[in-house]
Amino acid sequence: QEVEFAGTYGHGPAEVRGILDRLKLKAPSGHCDLADVQGGKLATTMATAKALGHRYVTVAWIPDEMRTVEGYGKVAGIFNTAGAALRKAGFQLAYHNHDFEFKPLGDNLCGMDILLDRTDPKFLTMELDLFWIRHAKRDALEYFKRYRGRFSMVHVKDMAADGAMVDVGAGVMNWNELLTAARKAGVKHAF
Repeated sequence: QEVEFAGTYGHGPAEVRGILDRLKLKAPSGHCDLADVQGGKLATTMATAKALGHRYVTVAWIPDEMRTVEGYGKVAGIFNTAGAALRKAGFQLAYHNHDFEFKPLGDNLCGMDILLDRTDPKFLTMELDLFWIRHAKRDALEYFKRYRGRFSMVHVKDMAADGAMVDVGAGVMNWNELLTAARKAGVKHAF
């Protein structure tokens, strides 16, 4: 019933929206780059999101050079500014993690915690990738409890016993436990 895009692969937003409508699918979220929510690119990003019917504009990557305590702090500031502008226009800014956000940065800090602690919940929600948090040897259930209400979406990907990404149901992840906890934590969409 719902899909999420990471680009439209050379197709225009109106064409993709037509396909969605024909197939009776919704696309509540779409991925973009950090640069797409800054400066002059933000207006174009919002126009594309509107055309595709997105509610969430989801940044999916932080450049390598910004993966420091100072860098994540700067990104948090960008997210607060962009999130306020998006909210005013009727959208919600979101961030999708990989494993690198959970790497220790010293003083018991990691990038994910910095982003969650230094952003206004009104301006940034999270899309927790359940594969990547496990790949980083972190506990999704603990994050759902500690940051209750900060996660609106999850990526549902399974992990084999050897750590490889596999089709959902072919791995070792406990979906009943994970998705129950996600719903209790406020997650509205699973992709």
